Amino acid sequence: MTASGRFPIGDAPGVHRLGFGTMQLTGPGVWGPPADPDSAVAVLRRAAELGTDLFDTADSYGPEVAEGLLRTALRGGSGDPYEGLTIATKAGLLRTGPAEWHPCGRPEYLRQQCELSLRRLGVERIDLFQLHRVDPAVPADDQFGVLAALREEGKVAAVGLSEVSVEEIEQARAVVDVASVQNRYNLVDRASDDVLRYCTERGIGFLPWFPIASGRLAEPDGPVAEIAERLGATAAQVALAWLLQRSSVMLPIPGTSSIGHLEENARAAGITLDVESVEKLDAAA
Repeated sequence: MTASGRFPIGDAPGVHRLGFGTMQLTGPGVWGPPADPDSAVAVLRRAAELGTDLFDTADSYGPEVAEGLLRTALRGGSGDPYEGLTIATKAGLLRTGPAEWHPCGRPEYLRQQCELSLRRLGVERIDLFQLHRVDPAVPADDQFGVLAALREEGKVAAVGLSEVSVEEIEQARAVVDVASVQNRYNLVDRASDDVLRYCTERGIGFLPWFPIASGRLAEPDGPVAEIAERLGATAAQVALAWLLQRSSVMLPIPGTSSIGHLEENARAAGITLDVESVEKLDAAA
């Protein structure tokens, strides 16, 4: 992972720019425990062995499953229980069943979920606490305000947002420092280009979720497939390499339940795309 470079999150030491997302470690529909919890723990430990030091999770993954897997796999002894690692979690989505997600930004709920995440992770302070969604039924400043209060109380080291517009980021920044933004972004979905540009200009970390999607671009004779064949790489590696070269604040968090896929994704950190390849991928979607 060292080849991906480093980026500072809040006041913490820099993290390697290629991280790991834990959503795929839960059951179908991001609901319930994995079929093989020991295998999920092994994937997390292997990720750390490869140099991954940014792990992204959420209270809603399971729910309450992924955070527990992280604790089992990576938590050490006293002092700094995740020494050398940055653990990012999220709150703000209620779960009512497989693949069912509902925004909930009531300040008392966000505070409750922060306290529960602290307990599940076994820490006194969360490295990066992200608002999973801005709840349209709750005044936005109330949601941002509780994040600011949690940071002032020392329960949260840095604050992030997920699936937000430039306007919402600016509104949040009037209330609390924003260290990161997590929006869907990949080769074929660039609806958040304006958000990425905003974050790049201001040094805000950008965590693209669903980062590997390449769709028809990876089909035979497509640009991703052609570049992958020329480099002796996979389509997923090309998609991740493109993201890493897209912006200096880009922090992809590909997730997988397979050690083989994890190791394949990790090798993307060492791939450099030439200017012609980047231009071809930039234009393809």
